[in-house]
Amino acid sequence: MLFIETDSPPPFYQEQLTPAKRKQLDQWFIGHRTQSYYLKRFEQFDEQGYLSPKWHWAGFFITLPWLLYRKRYMDALVYSVAGWSFIQLNIVIALVTFEFIAMPFIADVYQMPIRIGIAAVIWLFWAAMVARWTDAYYYRMARREIADALEDYPRDEAAQKAHLRREGGVSLFGLGLGFGFFIFALMVINVQFLPIIAKKKETEILFDAYYTTKMAQDEVEDVYQQNGQCPVSLPLTSDNEQVRLHMTAQMQGVADNDCAVVGTMQNIKFPTRYLNDQTFVFYHNLDNDNWECVSSLNKKQAPAYCASD
Repeated sequence: MLFIETDSPPPFYQEQLTPAKRKQLDQWFIGHRTQSYYLKRFEQFDEQGYLSPKWHWAGFFITLPWLLYRKRYMDALVYSVAGWSFIQLNIVIALVTFEFIAMPFIADVYQMPIRIGIAAVIWLFWAAMVARWTDAYYYRMARREIADALEDYPRDEAAQKAHLRREGGVSLFGLGLGFGFFIFALMVINVQFLPIIAKKKETEILFDAYYTTKMAQDEVEDVYQQNGQCPVSLPLTSDNEQVRLHMTAQMQGVADNDCAVVGTMQNIKFPTRYLNDQTFVFYHNLDNDNWECVSSLNKKQAPAYCASD
């Protein structure tokens, strides 16, 4: 789509046709959907004598479904394989380069947004380039199919019409197939790839939350050993904004205890928002005079290091 001849006259242009005959052939190929839009574009290309970029919103937002909708099945296959592979290659090259050159100097909180931004800029650039040449591409397809119809059926107008309607027009099945592919891709990302990213992030958050709570417990334990009672008035602070600390003289739901430090996770963003309000609890077990750890996380999520200390 991006490698279209811009020579004069446009490719496959049938100079011998009258304007009325050319319009009729164009109508057969385009079909009834958005016919006036494409007839206007085709007329502009015919009048100027060469192909030029024009903006096409469907080409920008839904290139693959649009290609399938307009029965450009082989081109859709090439675009989905070669085009997306090209995009992915450029994204990988840009990310790897940026990772080594600039990422070490950027705060952790900005790293993921920057990675997403780099990928989005490359994707949007490609989508914009496609959108600029979509009308010229479709015009070229129309002129090629019209040339084939005239060559194969020079005096059979009915056969020309059948050929152009078969090769042109629209396909609701193709449109559904295109959107179905996107839905399938999103499902694969959600089921296969997103959990991989979330698991790594989850491990980091849980590790930080555990040790933030553990450090607070160590501070409380020191005071407890000196005074022999839970220092409930002791202020607990932390530099970790994702953990809210508080202390209680008795924690319900665990072994007999007289002091507990609770770290509650908060302000956690996608894709690990499910960790919000989960807790790590360090409590003083009166039965064995030890500080032990429990968590509100389920067995799969709870880290192995949150066990009896």
